[in-house]
Amino acid sequence: LYFEGKFFKLASPLDVLRFSPLSLSDRFRLGMTALLSRRVRDWRALENVTAREWLQQVCGERVYRVVWEPLLVGKFGEYAESISAVWFWNKLKLRGGSRGQHGREMLAYYRGGFAALVDHLIQAIEGAGGRVLCNFPVTALRVRRGVVEGVDTAKGTVTAQHVLLTTPLPIAARLLEPHVAAEYTASLERIGYLSNLCVVLVLQRSISPFYWLNVNDLSFPFVAVIEHTNFEPPASYDGRHIVYLSKYLPPSASLYGMSDSEVVRFSVAALQRMFPQFSTDWVLDSRVWRAQYAQPIVERHYSSLLPSAATPLQGVDLASMAQIYPEDRGTNYAVREGFRAAARILGAAGCGQYSWQAEMAADGLQPAPAMAQAQISS
Repeated sequence: LYFEGKFFKLASPLDVLRFSPLSLSDRFRLGMTALLSRRVRDWRALENVTAREWLQQVCGERVYRVVWEPLLVGKFGEYAESISAVWFWNKLKLRGGSRGQHGREMLAYYRGGFAALVDHLIQAIEGAGGRVLCNFPVTALRVRRGVVEGVDTAKGTVTAQHVLLTTPLPIAARLLEPHVAAEYTASLERIGYLSNLCVVLVLQRSISPFYWLNVNDLSFPFVAVIEHTNFEPPASYDGRHIVYLSKYLPPSASLYGMSDSEVVRFSVAALQRMFPQFSTDWVLDSRVWRAQYAQPIVERHYSSLLPSAATPLQGVDLASMAQIYPEDRGTNYAVREGFRAAARILGAAGCGQYSWQAEMAADGLQPAPAMAQAQISS
């Protein structure tokens, strides 16, 4: 954690006890936060409370101002005050539950990253007789009497008995708009999103010993500095060091509208303020990515805003990251939702009984304990 120009390690209970910006009693309260979050048995009890209100109650005003408020504001900006306690509680519970028997956090990395994951998925789909059509932007749903018949694309029509929309909800709303009531599309557009700007720097040297550095200094433009090669070693990248910076922001923000070269210069200058030894000569390459619908804004009573998987159109379902709740975005939840979607589609197609839990088990995957246990039968 970076606070008031200093770096503090917060990976163990002993590190928390050494965290000098807080009094001894507040250090204990900080250390108890994760434990108290794991005692919450029903997340619905937190739906009427904001993250700020809940954290102030659990760990006190000083801990909130020093540790949690800068992270909330850095993540959600102007929406920080309205974020649900459920969202923050789940983050604490997830991190607290990802530690091994000796207290070390246990994380996994798919070698080659998401590109390799997608490549392997395409190979599996095509190996089973399916097709993956890239650069085929869908322009409209083809519907007759409330039943889907396919999708129109920039390269022609694809017929289909069932369509699964995994887009952000505003995009799904635009596709559904000509065929459903205005109230329904308005409900999809009711959920807000923040965009994301991600800057990846390829360096010839490491800038810090930390994998994940939370930045509790609102004068720094990014909420975290992640040195990926302190987790997956530089040997995987020909000896190069990979650092990425992530910023959630509205698409109207000036930083989001900068050119890639301007964003890189801005980011390097910010890093030099934090790491005075860092030189532009270290930068071998850089990449900038933007995503318009990156982070759903999880406000109070979010469960009442969520659309169900089924839409008013027969044969059209939704499966988006905004519907992963009370959890937040994550690859493991995407896999889970994929199996659930398969169960719904196969069930609707009359393909007999399909158990997504059994399918996961066959692939060596284990559903989370809190996952709903359901089967689809024709």
